[in-house]
Amino acid sequence: MTGPFPIPSRRARYRLVLLALALLLPLSLLLGAGLGAYPIPPLEIPGILLRGEGVEYQVLTALRLPRVLGAALVGGLLALAGATLQGLFRNPLVDPGLIGVTAGASLGAAVFLILAPGLVLFQAYTLPLAAFLGGLLATGFLWQVARTPFGVQVTVLLLAGIALNALVGALLGVAVFLAEEQQLRSFTFWTLGGFSGVTWGLLLPALPLALLAAGLLLPLAQPLNALALGEREAFHLGVDPEGLKRRLVAGAALGVGTAVALGGGIGFLGLLAPHLFRLLAGPDHRFLLPGAALLGASLAVTADLLARTLAAPAEIPVGVLTALLGGPFFLYLVLRYKREVYRA
Repeated sequence: MTGPFPIPSRRARYRLVLLALALLLPLSLLLGAGLGAYPIPPLEIPGILLRGEGVEYQVLTALRLPRVLGAALVGGLLALAGATLQGLFRNPLVDPGLIGVTAGASLGAAVFLILAPGLVLFQAYTLPLAAFLGGLLATGFLWQVARTPFGVQVTVLLLAGIALNALVGALLGVAVFLAEEQQLRSFTFWTLGGFSGVTWGLLLPALPLALLAAGLLLPLAQPLNALALGEREAFHLGVDPEGLKRRLVAGAALGVGTAVALGGGIGFLGLLAPHLFRLLAGPDHRFLLPGAALLGASLAVTADLLARTLAAPAEIPVGVLTALLGGPFFLYLVLRYKREVYRA
């Protein structure tokens, strides 16, 4: 049996991969916290934190730890949202950006940076808030568009998301046209994505939202396994498809909105991490959801480490690195999907 419900040997493989990913994450966090312009031996980090004093302690607590923990949080949320949305649409090529969260967040950030310059003194706090609210409003709009007397149509939701992304792109063009040079530089830097602006003041308020998103999405593993058989079959197995859609879209919007607010425009992690886990273990959502989140967190921390070190002392935008990795992988998935459809 090779379906979403694993036989014992497959279950052992799932658990082994999950264990490896659970060990990989703290290793990537230690490397991310230790390496950089001011190198700190990763194995000495626990002792430095316990001593609670010195230059290395200040570097870790003020700069490195909020940055690497923020990267892990963003990567985990994007990967978890991507895995659940791929299960909802029953399509391996779905990305969290298709439900409008990323586009809405970008528009919210543009409105704040370009059209509300009087609030620039509070940018560290109000920019993430504007991005978060923009993402949630965009998702709510798409949900209303996709509602019909027979429930929310997933295909309409997908098509409306594509249309909304195009519309937001045009509005962003207008905002960029109206922007001054400094506003344009700030917005461009934000859309390229990165974690240099993550502080404890931004990270700690985001944690409850991230936990709420995870609490909404992680328990949906069994219903998503049933949904893989089709909505009618899932209904006969005791799943409420409409309730599942509401909870899934709400959790994904909350998670992606929080991630975009913290890290800006970082793409492809929500597509890359779930597929890598499927290649390593399999498609069972009971293991895929936590596994994708762990892998996405490690990938984001690693991408941030590379962004800080490859061109030191300059810093490459993290979104550029993830696009360089994710773009070719997405093309590979498209070609593989095309071959499978042709054979069918």
